[in-house]
Amino acid sequence: IGDRGISTEDLLQYGVPEEWLDDVLASTEETILDVATHLPQEAAEAVLELATGGRPAIPIVVAPNADPFAHPDAQRRFRVMQNVEELERALDFPWEKWSVFLHPAQREIVERRFGGPARVAGTAGTGKTVVALHRAVHLARTNPQARVLMTTFSVTLARMLRQKMKRLTGNDADLAKRILIEPINDAGITLYEQSFGRPTPATDAMVRSLITTFSKEVGGHSFSEGFLVHEWADVVDAWQLTSWDAYRDVARLGRKTRLGEKQRAVLWEIFAKVRARLEEGALFTPAMVFAAVADDLNRTGAVPFHFVVVDEAQDVNVPQLRFLGALAGDRPDGLFFAGDLGQRIFQTPFSWKSLGVDVRGRSHALRINYRTSHQIRRQADRLLGPEVADVDGNVEDRRGSVSVFNGPEPEVRLFATEPEEITAIGEWITARLADGMIPEEIGVFVRSAAQVARARDAIRAAGLEPTAPSPGVDPEPSKVVLMPMHLAKGLEFRAVVTACCDDEVLPLQSRIEEVTDASDLEEVYNTERHLLYVACTRARDRLLVTAVEPGSEFLGDLHGNA
Repeated sequence: IGDRGISTEDLLQYGVPEEWLDDVLASTEETILDVATHLPQEAAEAVLELATGGRPAIPIVVAPNADPFAHPDAQRRFRVMQNVEELERALDFPWEKWSVFLHPAQREIVERRFGGPARVAGTAGTGKTVVALHRAVHLARTNPQARVLMTTFSVTLARMLRQKMKRLTGNDADLAKRILIEPINDAGITLYEQSFGRPTPATDAMVRSLITTFSKEVGGHSFSEGFLVHEWADVVDAWQLTSWDAYRDVARLGRKTRLGEKQRAVLWEIFAKVRARLEEGALFTPAMVFAAVADDLNRTGAVPFHFVVVDEAQDVNVPQLRFLGALAGDRPDGLFFAGDLGQRIFQTPFSWKSLGVDVRGRSHALRINYRTSHQIRRQADRLLGPEVADVDGNVEDRRGSVSVFNGPEPEVRLFATEPEEITAIGEWITARLADGMIPEEIGVFVRSAAQVARARDAIRAAGLEPTAPSPGVDPEPSKVVLMPMHLAKGLEFRAVVTACCDDEVLPLQSRIEEVTDASDLEEVYNTERHLLYVACTRARDRLLVTAVEPGSEFLGDLHGNA
């Protein structure tokens, strides 16, 4: 700290007790967390932010006659109940599960007025979802006639959000009924049905079959089926290109394979036939559903929702964002996004600005990690690098994040054989039980279903059984949660095993073999790396990462190797 030009006067302003000034100034990266545990909470957080290069705001001095409970630092410890229902909610739910108390930096974002679309970012564990939930409640409460849509990309996460929202709205029936929480695809279909009736879905398999059929019919090209499917999904269908002129002139953002006009003409002949066949059968892809709803909203000026809050926004795709923009994009406070670019595992990058959703100047980052220990957070962050940027140039700097508690160093272990790995994981889980953890506080994640049997054997080596709870359902007592990594979003465990991280498992070899475009290969590597990051950061206190030699190439990055 002292080497950063920070003075004793600075530290006193941040609330560091005089007797701890010398210790704070002499602290290093290895000792700063130990020193911080002896400081008042506000002072500790300020010191940690200073240590990572930040400059926290000077605490507000209370005026002599001011309400002491209105001070941000008091609001973290006290909640002034507005009515009997709020008090009942506090008594009905376990204290650690009642997500009422916000850090002042979180509360400031929740209550801020934005002139357009806004986004809150932050690494895993910084409370983005809590902020999004409170934002939805705040908008509904301060706008008594307004309807709020809170949405995310999966059914699992939507159900989890509903559970958490119940703890915030409690017995306030009017508030609860004005906040709808739905997966974004379901929200799109519901609004489509209200205007046009039930759409008949065109499945991925159906579209692939049509592409294959018309590719052979047109002939005269060397494009693979994989390339055609990606070109359809990422360019033609995503951007709803309905004419040759539109496809001829499209920039094809994110697709690095150059296409001349003659090549595009051949491709469009295939895609035009696909579109015609879908229209003949009145079949709709999700992108078509969203486009129809967005056009209808823009045409009629209907306002089904006054505000929209989006969790896990990094996985929103092009048609979904166009739909969200039509719902509320041009209204103050209309759109609020919460997400982390480092956790993007489903969607290819694209320009939000090009769709009229520009969060530049209204993007804010959370820096304090409450869920994951310093040691786990520091090691997991090595997978992603110090900065992650989107297509529009919004940069998320991950270097300023700090965890508020210490824990044991994560373990990364390689084994000669699968049986050795299975035995070691079983012994590690047994040790966690000896530490006082219960089975449902332990999670085991693998890359795909192909590794589930191996991980199941490891859990059974500890004398326990695995469980894969349904979305939004608590784990079965006395069982260890076992899931593929892509289902890890939103979950939290005291201890996590990220197992079977072998070579050709991470990144998944089958995905690499399907790649036909240079940008696709880069995207596969990025999303596979993000998957490992998501799985590792589900751990609060203990983390074990295992593989059979030689192991995934990502493990060297996890270690911080060059």
